[in-house]
Amino acid sequence: MSTIKLSFKLNGQSIEVAIAPNTLLIDLLRDDLGLTGTKEGCREGECGVCTVLLDGEPVNSCILPAFKVAGRSLTTIEGLVNEDGELDEIQQAFMDEGAAQCGFCTPGMIMNAKALLDRNPDPDETEIRQSLSGVLCRCTGYRKIVQAVATASQMKKSQK
Repeated sequence: MSTIKLSFKLNGQSIEVAIAPNTLLIDLLRDDLGLTGTKEGCREGECGVCTVLLDGEPVNSCILPAFKVAGRSLTTIEGLVNEDGELDEIQQAFMDEGAAQCGFCTPGMIMNAKALLDRNPDPDETEIRQSLSGVLCRCTGYRKIVQAVATASQMKKSQK
């Protein structure tokens, strides 16, 4: 099968890879680039555990053709840690609030929360729940997850 060259920014770094035209983004990330923090759930765009940020907006990587990221900026869960290895406020809040059970949905939840807090640094509970509604968690009642996003919002505000 022929390949195409794909150039884009991944977690702040410019990269170029050769892919098959039918490659899905999740396969590029996990199989070709070794970024296994993005999880694969339903492979139908229904569960949201594969969420990554494309130009700051959440997308389901399991149904997005990889060539769609050409010339764009992609952020995965691995890209949230800063250069010093310090966790993003959202990641820290998830740990502090005990918001992860099995952890399978956690990257998708965190990426959706990141997109929310980037566009609205002070969301109310309804806005938090709405932003997380596309990610299914089978372990919790979402209470600790919602609290973790609220805590991350407070952490970001206190750092300013």
